[in-house]
Amino acid sequence: MSLDLPRCGPLARASAVIRTLPGDFVVHEQLGFEPDGQGEHVFLHLEKTGLTTPDLLERVSALAGIPLRDIGYSGLKDRHAVTRQWVSVRMAGKPEPDWQRLNVPGEVELLVSQRHSRKLKRGVHRANTFALCLRQLEGDPATILGALQRIRDRGVPNYFAEQRFGRGGATLLQARHWMERGARKLTHSKRGFFLSALRSDLFNRLLAQRVLSGAWERLQDGDVCMLHGSRSVFPCSVLDADLQARAAAGDVHPGLPLWGVGVSLQSPAVEAAQRALLLPDATVCTFLEQCGLALSYRSARLLPDDFSWHFCDDASLLLTFSLPPGSYATALLAELLDYREGYQEREGRSE
Repeated sequence: MSLDLPRCGPLARASAVIRTLPGDFVVHEQLGFEPDGQGEHVFLHLEKTGLTTPDLLERVSALAGIPLRDIGYSGLKDRHAVTRQWVSVRMAGKPEPDWQRLNVPGEVELLVSQRHSRKLKRGVHRANTFALCLRQLEGDPATILGALQRIRDRGVPNYFAEQRFGRGGATLLQARHWMERGARKLTHSKRGFFLSALRSDLFNRLLAQRVLSGAWERLQDGDVCMLHGSRSVFPCSVLDADLQARAAAGDVHPGLPLWGVGVSLQSPAVEAAQRALLLPDATVCTFLEQCGLALSYRSARLLPDDFSWHFCDDASLLLTFSLPPGSYATALLAELLDYREGYQEREGRSE
């Protein structure tokens, strides 16, 4: 990971290449509910390869003849991967097109189309499941195994990864320039990308401090608690033995703020310490508040579910696991070993 963020433990003395081929990085969005079979929205379950989610939405918009604002999705999915995700299309009495026309061999495949009464909203899916193939694996097997076991048992810091900030931080840099130059009017989607990059950077800074202090997985007095596998939060007003045991077992995680306007669930002392840490970015904090973003919380710890691995004879390592919405597989890999992006190497050779 190109972001200069502290890690919670020693990396395995190993290296590998990810995304040599799109099929090396497979992501399936788990919706968590069934479309109800009626209503003005058509839910499409689509598999894409080598496309961004906005690319996919543009194709759906063109075929359906409706504006992008009437298309819903739950999460952005990687371009350099094979991914399955749901998209909702508000038809509002219009005749449905032949959705099979979305099919393009090697790019898009329609899996299911069903009606539903509501538009698909961001972040409502239950989880994403991953199947990753790490190729050209080199290193000490014992330390790799130790790192895998540590990740399974302890999890990793729940950083926002490079995808949120653009390659080399380009999106974050553009967002800062946009803010500093008066935040001129942008399209709804681009404005959202810029605001997300700005407050994700603040979150990473707060989490990095917790990692350096060794408290990224431990609750502290005045923290916000987040239940594993849900969006439920509650203040840690009394840090008793029971709550500490639940945190140690992975049932509860410390929560850190996604900056915005709202009543803080943290103690005044914790909030003051965070504002002091972010003092160099005070203008960003104020800007996000002025933009009306609602204060919310994100888990400081990312604990993968159903985490398993398999060492192959061809010097590759297969990983399978499930993560909650908004979390990044590359944040997990960054705690495992040094990795290179195979698609970047392919693009470099083709130039």
